[in-house]
Amino acid sequence: MTRRKWLPDNVTEYRDRHKKKRYRFRKTGLPTYHFKSEPGTPEFMGEYLLAKAAEKPAPEPRFAAGTVDAVIAALYRTPRWKAQKPSSKATYRGILERFRTGNGHHQIVDITTEVIDEKLAGMESTPAAANNLRKALSRLFKQAIKMNLMSHNPVAFTDAYKQKGEGFHAWTEEEIEQYEKKWPIGTRERLAMGLLLHTALRRSDMVKVGPDNRVGDRLDLEHGKNDAETSIPINAELEAIIAPFADTTGTYLQTKWGKPYTANGFGNWFAEKVEEAGLPKTCRAHGLRKAMSRRLAESGATNQQGRAVTGHKSDRVFSHYASSANKRTMADEALANVSKRFAKPQAKDGQNA
Repeated sequence: MTRRKWLPDNVTEYRDRHKKKRYRFRKTGLPTYHFKSEPGTPEFMGEYLLAKAAEKPAPEPRFAAGTVDAVIAALYRTPRWKAQKPSSKATYRGILERFRTGNGHHQIVDITTEVIDEKLAGMESTPAAANNLRKALSRLFKQAIKMNLMSHNPVAFTDAYKQKGEGFHAWTEEEIEQYEKKWPIGTRERLAMGLLLHTALRRSDMVKVGPDNRVGDRLDLEHGKNDAETSIPINAELEAIIAPFADTTGTYLQTKWGKPYTANGFGNWFAEKVEEAGLPKTCRAHGLRKAMSRRLAESGATNQQGRAVTGHKSDRVFSHYASSANKRTMADEALANVSKRFAKPQAKDGQNA
């Protein structure tokens, strides 16, 4: 643990389990706080002021045994819940808190499949939100089963909504080329696109990448959403893209004021640059992660090889991301490999040996 002179009072630097620099606030009588932003940024100072003003957590309220309130409170105390990423925790907490507003005082055994079905039916116009509620409630009832309050999960007998569309648009090669023509190597705009595409990182992870991630001719990367780690070789194109920024202190990509981007700040900035390149609004930052998944599939990568690049934890999710791959290209690649593997040796007269 180190204390840097330029850090505010009660803030120290430390290394996490991935040997990454992190910062935390610790003061007697106040909760420990782990910073999400980099020192020197306005966001960091905002977090610091909130950490200083924090009070000890209030005692947890007591709820009647067997109620939805009591089961939600118990779920929040489980190791699995606490181990979630802050973003996931905030999403599911929001869903559960909205559900408990009208149902918290009810006994959880009274929340039947019929009750849940009726609730989901009222959300038909927002299938994604309905499916997220279904997932959150499934976790809630699993906790109730662990507490011996019920013997089955009523959510298991409900149906998920089929969502239309494929989610984020995967950039085509023509769209990538159009962006590159507008923003040549040496610009921040090209650096942003190059890092997103070649690392296959989400924007929230990409904005944290810098020279500290480089180990020889590779980039060691962290995928915050699922705690995955990947190590990718730096190919010639990526080398040329980051070379003008090799001496950067901190992150490769920085604002014009020399500060690291927040995920949302970068998203807004990148959307403007996409528009300036004459591309449609469907070309989002996340679509470059899908474009790399497509490239991997079209190049003959197996699901396991593809996941080693993208950090996906399952074949199913990687396959979904790679679903825009050109089937003819994949067929050509596959059959070329088959022909090479099973080609019969030719005799000198041209006949099969």
